[in-house]
Amino acid sequence: MIRPIAAALAFLLAPVCVTAQEAKPPTEAASDILKERAEDVAAVLRGEKQAEAVFAPAFLAAVPATQLSAIGEQLAAQFGAFVGVERVEASSRYQGTIYLRFEKAIGSGNLALLPDEPNMVGGLLLQSFEPIDDNADKIAADLAALPGEVSVLFGPLADGAEPIMSINPDAQLALGSTFKLYVLSALARSIENGERNWNDVVELNVKSFPSGRLQSWPEGSPLTLQSLASLMISVSDNTATDQLIRVLGREAIEAEAAQIGHSDPAGLMPFLTTLELFALKADKDLGTRFAEGDEAEQRAVLDELRALTGWTTDNISGPTFVEPTMIDTLEWFANTGDIAKLMDTLARYEDQTVRDVMAINPSMPKAIRERWAYIGYKGGSEPGVLNLSWLLFDKNNAAHVLTMSWSNSEAGLDNSTFELLAQRIVALAE
Repeated sequence: MIRPIAAALAFLLAPVCVTAQEAKPPTEAASDILKERAEDVAAVLRGEKQAEAVFAPAFLAAVPATQLSAIGEQLAAQFGAFVGVERVEASSRYQGTIYLRFEKAIGSGNLALLPDEPNMVGGLLLQSFEPIDDNADKIAADLAALPGEVSVLFGPLADGAEPIMSINPDAQLALGSTFKLYVLSALARSIENGERNWNDVVELNVKSFPSGRLQSWPEGSPLTLQSLASLMISVSDNTATDQLIRVLGREAIEAEAAQIGHSDPAGLMPFLTTLELFALKADKDLGTRFAEGDEAEQRAVLDELRALTGWTTDNISGPTFVEPTMIDTLEWFANTGDIAKLMDTLARYEDQTVRDVMAINPSMPKAIRERWAYIGYKGGSEPGVLNLSWLLFDKNNAAHVLTMSWSNSEAGLDNSTFELLAQRIVALAE
């Protein structure tokens, strides 16, 4: 259901898998072999050479030739036709950085060869895509071509500032795990008010289903509030999230959303735990009753559910849905302006800890991170739902927000396409 977005927003073809070598200045021969293999990679992307002749068996075991072909088609759809190798920069005998030119972008990342002849490609990781002659209209057209409904907001958070891009701003779309930022804000406010401390220790007495790690930890394990918050945001730990909701109380988080200024608080109330969402989606009758009820009925359903399950997974079947399931009625909802207000709140807390937590997993490639003073991130997804949201500070310490939502009740989503669009949108600020 809810999973973390890739940690570096990298476009992963396969992990680097080469024998460790002593780092030495690249020789001309080493540079030549890297260039030769880079051209071989280009030939595979063009369909001119078989993948088996270029990539090592271990690579193809992870990424079969059919998947490589699909990746090439996806890149072409996003960045135009593949043109060729722009350049290769060797960093050692068998490793370097490859730059691939497409019509609308240059993709760059790590290229690694096996040290034994014929020096097949053991790893390729394209981490960044630099737009070429890109603009907001082209990006908007690519967003409009996506199936389902999309909303986007990118721009400064300063009062009265004009957005760089705004699409479908009034749509209340599902957030997936991005809702956890409301939990983080409620926790930060409680700490700012002197009610709690980041170092307060809580004994684990909640269980949910993955994503995350804590679902397998023993009951009673001691965790600080900062540890719970860090796991909730950086790896989207559902058990950590529900533990914090139990500590803070559902009502406190609902009050936080209202104080921040959510435009339609009913879209977040009652404020569900991850376990409750799993349970309601797993039980069609109960889920329908909840979705069709007014707020009083919904709270009654949650009371019944709590009596049945407590705060554990013992009496709930694990999530089995692999297609969009009630994503228009059973989720956490917000529009782009709501997320902008939330990010603005998180940006203004005097305690830097809240932003340190958000920056553990910035979900942007290094080339983009280096252009900003700070990047914090939370995203969320389930079948048919994807949200990507960033808080960014530029080198002048001006706060910006990028939030993107995509919902399609008819089919699953191509997450990497949306993630690559995010890189293009961020580049509009340059």
